Amino acid sequence: MSNVTVINPNDFEQEVSAHKGTVLVDFFAQWCGPCKMIAPILDQLSTENDEIKIVKVDADEAQDLMVKFGIRGIPTLLLFKDGELAATKVGALSFTDLKAFVA
Repeated sequence: MSNVTVINPNDFEQEVSAHKGTVLVDFFAQWCGPCKMIAPILDQLSTENDEIKIVKVDADEAQDLMVKFGIRGIPTLLLFKDGELAATKVGALSFTDLKAFVA
């Protein structure tokens, strides 16, 4: 069962910025083909690695966050460690590449 949670932009501070540990944030859209392709890969990672919290943010509802983090394309993955942005990837990744990105 997937441990990926969809959060709204108002919960970003609490769910991501204030979280102690690693959080992977997927900025996605319902209409985005590559976003749909990466969704099962994120689900798989969430079941195999319980040390990483994975959340999804609907880009269409999060324009302020998109501007804040300079996101111009989706899917965009942001990796946070103890509330600090550590890395960014744009585009769909394979499972192997995703595991290497969060390592």
